[in-house]
Amino acid sequence: MNSLLKFRKPLSSYLTSLSLHRFSSTLNYVFEETKEATSFIHPTAVVHPKAVIGQGVSVGPFCTIGSSAKLGNGCHLHPSSHIFGNTELGNHCILMTGAVVGDDLPGRTVIGSNSIIGHHAVVGIKCQDMKYKLGDECFLDMGDNNEIREFTSIHRSSKSSDRTVIGDNNLIMGSCHIAHDCKIGNNNIFANSTLLAGHIIVEDYVHTAGAIVVHQFCHIGSFSFIGGGSVVSQDVPKYMMVSGGRAELRGLNLEGLRRRGFHVTEISHDNIHIFKLCILACSRYSMNTSPRSSGLFRSGLIFCSRIYIYIYIYIYIDTHTHIE
Repeated sequence: MNSLLKFRKPLSSYLTSLSLHRFSSTLNYVFEETKEATSFIHPTAVVHPKAVIGQGVSVGPFCTIGSSAKLGNGCHLHPSSHIFGNTELGNHCILMTGAVVGDDLPGRTVIGSNSIIGHHAVVGIKCQDMKYKLGDECFLDMGDNNEIREFTSIHRSSKSSDRTVIGDNNLIMGSCHIAHDCKIGNNNIFANSTLLAGHIIVEDYVHTAGAIVVHQFCHIGSFSFIGGGSVVSQDVPKYMMVSGGRAELRGLNLEGLRRRGFHVTEISHDNIHIFKLCILACSRYSMNTSPRSSGLFRSGLIFCSRIYIYIYIYIYIDTHTHIE
């Protein structure tokens, strides 16, 4: 019995010390969590009392946050950055110095989580389209994990029935422009001064070099590459590489496809289908005998023939370089 009593005393002491340790650890955890959740707003910042501010938000000097703004947890506004209108930022977004997001217009701007808006970038403002009527709703929806670099401009839609859309994981470098009603997919890289006019569709994994211009309503296919200084006035088929003052087909985007782990059979199958579509598209010009139409038809046939040749060159190279 005495031995049991002797055993119980140290056991109860051990349990007490264990409980105190756990309680202390819990207090530390709560303290750290509270510390992280505390928001900081600089005294010189102008934050409307109706704005919704998440936990752990940091607002630097001379920032402005409008009445309809909603900021997710952990957002960070560097000095002199501004949020206007009905604008929603996801969690952990960063606005660098001079960035402007949103506009005091009907409609909405939505920026997904973990996005960075660079120095003096302007995102979600009124479009530069004469069709837009003041008072109409206009929209910009941007996904997660996008990096918008310095001096870039991204505009809202030109009408309430449409919207400008940007997907996830895009890198949009400095001084780019994305106009009204564009639809940008995922995992794209736009180098500096990539300029997209209105209503352009860019699919996924597209890479542009610097100082390129794309005409309105063009469609840029997935995994394509546009060379530096190009002026694109026609659709770019996926997998292709184009460049030039008036962009022309230069071949398959072989390096881009290799980086994405494509197999030769996947590429050849899709491009043979594209080749057939090109022939059908070019054939419509043969119904018109004007000199301009004849020239377009010849150019179209050359374009299609190049695709066909590049497909088989790629198959030949890939087959002969993988022989063990």
